[in-house]
Amino acid sequence: MKQLLLSLTLLMSATTMSAAKATKPLINRIDPAFWYTGMKNTSLQLMVYGKNIASIEEVTTLYPGVNVDSVVRLDSPNYLFVYLNVGKAKPGEMELEFKVKKQKSLKQKYLLKQREMAGDKRRGFDISDVLYLLMPDRFAQGLDHSKPIAGMNAYREDRSQPSLRHGGDMEGIRRHLDYFTDLGVTALWFTPVLENNSPDTDNGFSTYHGYACTDYYRVDPRFGTNDDYRRLIDDCHRRGLKVVMDMIFNHCGLEHPWVADMPSKDWFNAPEWLSEGKDSGHDRTTGYGEKKDDSKYLQTSYKLTPVLDPYASDVDLRETTEGWFVPSMPDLNQHNPHLMQYLIQNSKWWIETAGIDGIRMDTYPYAFRKPMAEWMKELHEEYPHFNTVGETWVTEPAYTAAWQANSKLSESNSYLPCVMDFSFFDKLSQAKNEDTDNWWKGMNRLYNSFCYDYLYPNPSGVMAFIDNHDTDRFLGTGHDTLMLKQALAMLLTVKRIPQLYYGTEIMMNGTKEVTDGNVRQDFPGGFPGDTRSAFTREGRTKAQQQMFQWLSRLLHWRQGNEVITRGTMKQFIPYEGVYVIARQWKGKTVLTVLNGTSKAALMQVKRYAEVIGQAGKAKDILTGRYCDLTRDLQLKPRQSLVLEY
Repeated sequence: MKQLLLSLTLLMSATTMSAAKATKPLINRIDPAFWYTGMKNTSLQLMVYGKNIASIEEVTTLYPGVNVDSVVRLDSPNYLFVYLNVGKAKPGEMELEFKVKKQKSLKQKYLLKQREMAGDKRRGFDISDVLYLLMPDRFAQGLDHSKPIAGMNAYREDRSQPSLRHGGDMEGIRRHLDYFTDLGVTALWFTPVLENNSPDTDNGFSTYHGYACTDYYRVDPRFGTNDDYRRLIDDCHRRGLKVVMDMIFNHCGLEHPWVADMPSKDWFNAPEWLSEGKDSGHDRTTGYGEKKDDSKYLQTSYKLTPVLDPYASDVDLRETTEGWFVPSMPDLNQHNPHLMQYLIQNSKWWIETAGIDGIRMDTYPYAFRKPMAEWMKELHEEYPHFNTVGETWVTEPAYTAAWQANSKLSESNSYLPCVMDFSFFDKLSQAKNEDTDNWWKGMNRLYNSFCYDYLYPNPSGVMAFIDNHDTDRFLGTGHDTLMLKQALAMLLTVKRIPQLYYGTEIMMNGTKEVTDGNVRQDFPGGFPGDTRSAFTREGRTKAQQQMFQWLSRLLHWRQGNEVITRGTMKQFIPYEGVYVIARQWKGKTVLTVLNGTSKAALMQVKRYAEVIGQAGKAKDILTGRYCDLTRDLQLKPRQSLVLEY
């Protein structure tokens, strides 16, 4: 009997010890992994993740100048949010002690770093820049590209499949930095570089595009490391190139750890599908199938107008802001203050850690307006000369203008300094297929878009483009270089921040009719096995080289040209098919003259006397030839002139 009791006692003791061991809190990760001293906002949020970490009773530190303000527990036992005040702290390594009742405390080292420069010393992109948008997966591959990357969900690199990964990386971009300076652009915008650890789907889709983030603090290892990203940015800066980082606060990827273990019930919008959808019969890993028959799934309508519509119904507004972009991208709830603080800190961390020069925020109006405004306000207070552009995909100027900082069209300030001009893109997409008449068609569409610039608090803080990664390429399936030159001449001389899409300079074309991948093709010469390289003069066709030279001449002329970056703008209603835009600054004038018809036209100089003045001749910077401004100018079909005098 004694032996039986002893055995039972030992068994119960072992079970108790095992249970205690199983419930002992662990620290697997802290976001951010380190932070910086000297920030204007002295509060630091630490998102501590680990098994049963919420059972921690107290967090303390003896580090000078650091106070623990609060410890927050949410619904999941595996998250702990620790808020520190580091306003008086100096750089160094502090020790945090996580105290557990009747257990040994957990101790964790945490590094506070010295900032490289004060926030007001950082300068973002502006109207003096030309942004070049590229997709890292589709641009170029480094010499030591490794595949597959261990620890990543199943994926395949197959350049024959337009929606799978092709294997571009940061080293590939870095090897071709001289190409950008030769071309004449001044800033690079990469589509998202952060980890997208979603498995490929059976029907040939992947998240090569980067918009399904699964780790906000880690560069996707298929592109490189965080250090590689910083090295690339440093090399860009040495060549006078700025770097814009693409961020997404509206949603994350389905494989983000938050999805499997939600910090709180309101971390996502319409989260019911995450649990209920497991048995719904849908393939939750792909997100590319039709999901509208699932009663637990809320799909966005993709209609952004309800966000500003004074008559919007609740159901329309909810679908826009709470509906998921696609089923593979859970919609984040920015109203959750802990989530929003996490995202705000993340953007600051990348500015400080990588040295980025700007942010492009994806799907801007889909996220909740007020929390996003708080983000922009705090970012502006820390970095007053930084710049952020928001994707605002509505083609009416009044809508776009209402999103710009200090707009009188909105009751609340967005604090967003730069917006994307989808009106310009939309009107140009129509005009390129039309002859300009005396009323509405052709170049009249552009005139009738620019005439609403009085709605913008700052037209120089509007980004214009002729195509991007989400649209058909400007050339479609054709090669109309005359209209392409007209579009580029206008884009690069009006009062806008211009954005080019990679490959436009060598006339890459394609449409989204079958798949988005057809407008995101590989840059020729960027990958092993390519038979020619468009990075070199020798590797370009004659037509490609002519287009490259033409655009490069225009881009280099634009650099530092105050007439374009600081001058006034005056436009003339298209007359007899001719559209004229004047830029003027300190006695200098640039005229952009476009024949918006497919036949010869006449520019009647007398009509433009107010901007020509006494000038007798002007240099066409596109050709180097001089024009006589004392007589009418004969224009060939779709001819473009950029006259300087």
